[in-house]
Amino acid sequence: MVNMKKVILTGDRPTGKLHIGHYAGSLRQRVAMQNSGEYDVYIMIADQQALTDNAKDPAKIRENILEVALDYLSVGLDPTKSTIFIQSQIPALYELTIHYQNLVHLGRLQRNPTIKTEIKERGFEKSIPVGFLTYPIAQAADITAFNANLVPVGEDQLPILEQDREIVRAFNQLYGDILVEPEAVLTSDEKARRLPGLRGIDDKMSKSLNNGIYLSDSPEIVQQKVMEMFTDPDHIRVDDPGKIEGNVVFYYLDVFAPDDPKVAEIKEHYQRGGLGDVVVKKYLIGVLEKILAPIRMRREELAKDPAAIYEILKQGSEKASNVANETLQKVRDAIGISYFDKSN
Repeated sequence: MVNMKKVILTGDRPTGKLHIGHYAGSLRQRVAMQNSGEYDVYIMIADQQALTDNAKDPAKIRENILEVALDYLSVGLDPTKSTIFIQSQIPALYELTIHYQNLVHLGRLQRNPTIKTEIKERGFEKSIPVGFLTYPIAQAADITAFNANLVPVGEDQLPILEQDREIVRAFNQLYGDILVEPEAVLTSDEKARRLPGLRGIDDKMSKSLNNGIYLSDSPEIVQQKVMEMFTDPDHIRVDDPGKIEGNVVFYYLDVFAPDDPKVAEIKEHYQRGGLGDVVVKKYLIGVLEKILAPIRMRREELAKDPAAIYEILKQGSEKASNVANETLQKVRDAIGISYFDKSN
């Protein structure tokens, strides 16, 4: 029987615990897709990609493998429905990357706007690690290895996915229609695609900036972080009319309580004056805790048995490796380098 399901590949770099920006922008979407039964879902802990700019601190990556896995499982990703695996444990990905490297010019990599931006952010202008520069090629290997039709990405990653599509088209033109060309999937909630950090609407929530609320944060830490959030700097007295545009607290309420009629009442009251920031922040804390409390409880329970988590990752990696090996064999056959295969 032919598998008619769409295939999804998604994942995260294990450079730290995941935050509510990950939850809003991708994790809850992954859970919904997984539970729909309409997709084959592959979720990759991208440790090899993380090492491209953390090669001098591999312990950071190793330590966060478990943390990311715990976050995955605690939000509802289910290893019986999704294949959760570690990138570095799939040897076929390395060989696929080498084959695809021959199809990409250096100048094309250097012109990729996402790579250019990230090189600048990391101070790599004078000395760019080759692994970092060639990330789009490695990502093409990740995607095609599992025949992924759909790749959930943020808007800033669209240029990389387009380059991945170019690689697929170049390979298929040369060697036959072997690889699946992927399409981007953006979350339908535009605000959730780029959840701001705690310090302002233009401050993107980021693990590297440590300006987010983590899924594993305690209730006390969540409260502290929300109370420190940027609001309307002109809303000095409670009676002053307040602005909701550019106000991080209201941005979060729109993302995490979009259908709550109470939020509309709070907005109206805040705009006409007479409602203090503390009251609004306390309401947001309640909204967030409804989401985070069950995640936190589940995470704490799972963390008691790290060996079981690693076993899930081991089994997922073995399954993923089998699928990637099948793709690699097709690629080898298409290029014509299966020299010792008697069928060739």
